[in-house]
Amino acid sequence: MTDHMGDAGSRTKAMFDKIWDRHVVVARAQGPSLIYIDRDIIHEGSFHAFADMKRRGLTVRKPKQMFGTPDHYVPTTGRMIGDAATPEIARMISQFDENMSWGGIRNFGLRDPRQGIVHVVGPEQGITLPGLTLVCSDSHTSTHGALGAIAFGIGQSENAHVMATQTLWQARPKTMRITIDGRLARGVHAKDVILAIIGKIGAAGAGGHAIEYAGAVVRAMSIEERLTICNMSIEAAARCGMVAPDDTTFAYLHGRPFAPNEQDWDAAVSYWRTLPSGDDARFDSEVSIDGSAIEPMVTWGTSPEDALPISGHVPGPDPKADLQRQDAVARALRYMGLEAGTALTDIAIDRVFIGSCTNSRLEDLRSAAAVLDGRRAVVPAMVVPGSTGVKLAAEAEGLDAIFRNAGFEWRESGCSMCAAMNGDFVRPQERCASTSNRNFVGRQGPNARTHLMSPAMAAAAALTGRLTDVRQFMGARSGVQ
Repeated sequence: MTDHMGDAGSRTKAMFDKIWDRHVVVARAQGPSLIYIDRDIIHEGSFHAFADMKRRGLTVRKPKQMFGTPDHYVPTTGRMIGDAATPEIARMISQFDENMSWGGIRNFGLRDPRQGIVHVVGPEQGITLPGLTLVCSDSHTSTHGALGAIAFGIGQSENAHVMATQTLWQARPKTMRITIDGRLARGVHAKDVILAIIGKIGAAGAGGHAIEYAGAVVRAMSIEERLTICNMSIEAAARCGMVAPDDTTFAYLHGRPFAPNEQDWDAAVSYWRTLPSGDDARFDSEVSIDGSAIEPMVTWGTSPEDALPISGHVPGPDPKADLQRQDAVARALRYMGLEAGTALTDIAIDRVFIGSCTNSRLEDLRSAAAVLDGRRAVVPAMVVPGSTGVKLAAEAEGLDAIFRNAGFEWRESGCSMCAAMNGDFVRPQERCASTSNRNFVGRQGPNARTHLMSPAMAAAAALTGRLTDVRQFMGARSGVQ
């Protein structure tokens, strides 16, 4: 592994380049390089990788650097394998436990208090740390970059390679810096920020790039907010998203189970402080966003780039756009059952989902509960905490009571209705106000219609039965932020 810590030139590098260069095992002038992988987090969809390893007679090289937890297929109505939606899914969860045992990998199983969505558990347990390379066989692995790590999703053949060798062949992406300056208005959250970014640059706008999020808005964000924006980097086609570690990062990590202990803490922080990009670091692409101009956002179509302020109207095909984009807009309108020119606030919804690796952390639940406190939902609604730890913490604060009193279901942790492969799904033609990350055709169920938004906005929609500007619930005495 090449170490450039003592190289004066490294102080002018972008953060991504500093971390990448320290992890290169074999460098190639053309094509991919072999890089060292510090962490591999595994979920129950990994059975193909384990089957491949067993067939080839391979073993897990460094099981202490692997972590597993079931999330995609797990039931949210109970904590027993028998609660799974189908016998096939129950067998998959059992097989996952067997594979973890076979590999000697630490497993936060279904009934473990540390269980949860991989991208919630990693930061929560201190598995994700600044300066690391981290992979998982899930596209939203970009989430972990909020702590100053290079984190990206991989396929199952790559997963087997990492487990067997602790390395991976990867092409070096370009770098992009997205700077969000100003100050967010009340009622505007991290989900609104990332939807505004994707709405501006497009679903392919960061293709082939590693994004570094910077600027006053990002620096003022909590870690949980940073996790949200990094989570949806992949929705702009980025390879990963990152935020430079700072005192907010260090305070968040201190004392977490797998973070450095007290004896090693000062040395770790000393290294982490060298990671931020140099003042004169160069990026292949730069984007600037005025954070003070961002409003609460919702999506209207079938791509995260179909995002508009809640004060807007459903667009029609733009005659100035290319034919491919015009066709995409027309198809999205047909699928979503919408007419161009409709005010977004006139769109009625059928149900609400608060959860997913994007918006299921404690701060997310607090922001939704603040809107719902003392009020009642008029449509079916569900809250699925991102981990058992989040669930227990929310219950300790009484948030579960607020949700239940508002008419919401309070579920066990898991990917739930975001993935719609676990028994939780939106029915055909139903319209769901969702805090998840994808509004693709059929993402939440066959012919389901998804509108993405923040937890606070989803809570507001639950109270009115339509897409709603959460700012109307922000009275002088309201706890809504």
